[in-house]
Amino acid sequence: MAGEPDGGRASAATRRRGTVLEQAILDAAAEELKESGYSGLTMDRVARRAGTNKNAIYRRWPSRAALAVAAYGRMTVTEARVPDTGELRGDALELLRAANRHLSSPLGRILLDLLASARDDPDLLAEIQARTGGDGLTGMWLTVLGRAVARGEAAPEALHPRVATVPIALLRNELLTRGVTGVPDEVLVEIIDEVYLPLVRGRGPR
Repeated sequence: MAGEPDGGRASAATRRRGTVLEQAILDAAAEELKESGYSGLTMDRVARRAGTNKNAIYRRWPSRAALAVAAYGRMTVTEARVPDTGELRGDALELLRAANRHLSSPLGRILLDLLASARDDPDLLAEIQARTGGDGLTGMWLTVLGRAVARGEAAPEALHPRVATVPIALLRNELLTRGVTGVPDEVLVEIIDEVYLPLVRGRGPR
């Protein structure tokens, strides 16, 4: 019978439970993000691709934003390594170059799409901040800056999340507003030498 094979697959899909079903949904959402970006992500399409129903998705992720960020997190391979060159400039350049490589990759472009969409989607912005600390690098930049304070390269007043992550904000701005797929190294050096280091070294007791 022509209709039986599909019905059999659908029946088998509905019997999946727990982590098996969750992984299938996240895999489906990841594929949708790769193909259509966050703007094209819908619960209907994810459900069809995963071979399940929307209720099964909503029981685990209450919103499209929550599902998108969870799917991005599943795609991300954590290779976080805080550089330690012995000086703030060297550490900051290494971190910024690593971020540029990541944000210029297919996976990084998904993150940029999520960040761009978050401008008009408070729920998505909240999910990104809750799950990744904004872009996942805040802690690393604070570690680098904390070491610089300990070495006497910067005053304790410089140890603030907004100050620490200025290079990432500028890098993201370059990628989003210029529509480029990667920022030239000379621009990264300029961000550190002309903006970040003067900012950090200028922060002191008031």
